[in-house]
Amino acid sequence: MNSPFSSLAAPSLAPLAMAAGPTLAQDTLAALWRDAGMPMDALSRLTLTGADPVLPSSFAIGAAAQASLGASALAAAALWTQRTGRTQQVSLDMCHALTEFRSERYLRVNGGAAPELWDKIAGLYRCGDGRWVRLHTNFPHHRDGVLRILGCAHDKAAVQAALGKWEALAFEAAASEAGLVVAAMRSFEEWDAHPQAAALRGLPPVTIERIGDAPPRPLPALPAHGEINVDCRPLTGVRVLDFTRIIAGPVAGRTLAAHGADVLLVTASHLPAIAPLVIDTGRGKRSCQLDLRDADDKRALHKLLHGADVVLQGYRPQGLADLGFGPEAAARARPGIVYVSLSAYGHVGPWAGKRGFDSLVQTATGLNHAEAQAAGSADPKPLPAQVLDHAAGYLLAFGAMVALHRRAVEGGSWHVRVSLAQVGQWLRGLGRIEHGFGVPDLKIDDIADLLEVLPSGFGDLTVVRHAAQLSETPAHWELPSVPLGTHAPEWV
Repeated sequence: MNSPFSSLAAPSLAPLAMAAGPTLAQDTLAALWRDAGMPMDALSRLTLTGADPVLPSSFAIGAAAQASLGASALAAAALWTQRTGRTQQVSLDMCHALTEFRSERYLRVNGGAAPELWDKIAGLYRCGDGRWVRLHTNFPHHRDGVLRILGCAHDKAAVQAALGKWEALAFEAAASEAGLVVAAMRSFEEWDAHPQAAALRGLPPVTIERIGDAPPRPLPALPAHGEINVDCRPLTGVRVLDFTRIIAGPVAGRTLAAHGADVLLVTASHLPAIAPLVIDTGRGKRSCQLDLRDADDKRALHKLLHGADVVLQGYRPQGLADLGFGPEAAARARPGIVYVSLSAYGHVGPWAGKRGFDSLVQTATGLNHAEAQAAGSADPKPLPAQVLDHAAGYLLAFGAMVALHRRAVEGGSWHVRVSLAQVGQWLRGLGRIEHGFGVPDLKIDDIADLLEVLPSGFGDLTVVRHAAQLSETPAHWELPSVPLGTHAPEWV
């Protein structure tokens, strides 16, 4: 077949814009910081070490990891300065940042493997027209919906045979119409011609918008670290309602908890979850269950909202809004709220309501195709980490802390938005690494010095330590990961 999707051309790096050297991460972080309106003198207290490539990839994933994670840490330090009048140093090594970008891969439970992450039919398939599709079937209703359309058994060979009768774009459209999560692979050229790419063009990876009036609300002053025997981290006393699942949103909540926030994860018993991700991203959080279809539980959530500083949500577009807890409703009920939203493909454009996950967005937006070309692979090639998810998570946390910092001075209610597709667009804009596949992958033994063992409600966990080092308020998790619904729906 002549389609660029039926076979992948040999690598040709000549036309690629090559990423700069060690200053790329610093410059990228500085741009995020400047665009967020944060005090520029804070950048002088930031030290970044390392340079791409750290993991095998043609993209500047190390710079993306360092810039997003570093921006969140620097924002935490800025909040601490705002609350104490003191400054501190922030440092971040690129290898450690990328290791934390793969935290779910390195998770161990009681010294052994974590529960299985992927459903057995999830992954890439070649369709009858020679093009590729990626299926995400980790949630039972997504899996069952795909099997219903295909009319086949829950078996990889059966799925492959059924997809052999479909064209990739037609199957993507049919699955999307049914509310499922499937992506056809596109090249950069094909994605750039898509109306959704046009809608996102020029948008930054994170947007921070004032959506309502409220008087300035500074966070309570903290004693200088060490003056009294209390936890004096940047987000001490900040209350976060966390409505997120999978990786990006939960990483944001985990990051806020690492800097001292009281993070209350809100789920419901009827919603599916993925066990290893609950375990890995639950560090530092309390966990309750509320069914927002129930009137009493809805009243309980309203009570929680009136005590919250931040709402963090990553459900399908308009999902919480349809239940009465969208950003505008939250700002009316709780003036001064910081509402943080994650989406797959952005809040504008024809795909604004489309569901998706990191692996699917990589496939749909050309990243898998471009990575395969650079590697000389005949098959689509994913990035060596869920880069879009993790970068989005740290950018969500960064945006939340920027909004808290600005709320203290300017007042207002705020809406922070990040999408996986915009993060992918941002990553692509960082350029390419000419010899990016010349380094080995990092196995768990290679990064043993970056791990720690923590107790949890699931047993002893081997996890990646938080990568950003703050000189006065080291990031850490006071609370262990616990099974969903362990706690009551109330603020401590």
